[in-house]
Amino acid sequence: MAQDIQRAVIAVLIENESGALARVVGLFSGRGYNIESLTVSAIDAARNLSRITIVTSGTEMVITQIKAQLDRLIPVHGVRDLTECGPHVARELALIKVVSKGEMRTEGMRIAQAFRAHPVDTSAGSFVFELTGSAEKIDAFVELMQPLGLAEVSRTGIAAIGRGSDVFQSIEESF
Repeated sequence: MAQDIQRAVIAVLIENESGALARVVGLFSGRGYNIESLTVSAIDAARNLSRITIVTSGTEMVITQIKAQLDRLIPVHGVRDLTECGPHVARELALIKVVSKGEMRTEGMRIAQAFRAHPVDTSAGSFVFELTGSAEKIDAFVELMQPLGLAEVSRTGIAAIGRGSDVFQSIEESF
């Protein structure tokens, strides 16, 4: 019986110290778990905390194991599966370079306007668009730019946070 593969968006509060991110990534690579997206940033200078947002996938049992193993890492202060905790907001930023001229350039600008992508750099032969939104929105934009001269894509990875008044417990304690 095949088990369903599910996607999980996991937030991790971790000590902002040298090697902490390497331990988290090592946990994934050592067990053969895939990281689809990873973002990290310092969020609380007073408590020396960073927040890591990891998007991964696996069976329910694998996701449960990942969360339990993350929670046991020494520099980790808290683990929260945002996909399990109810509604959440997840966004990504992408910079997309399109090299084109003439009619293709005009079509690229028209599509960019429909997606609310902002040109942040323009030259005679290229555009760099900035686009923020869901991973699916960015994927769709990139696909449409492909025949119009898509040259390069740089993506930040997903940043996510729970909706509503529920707050990640470890952060709440600092207020």
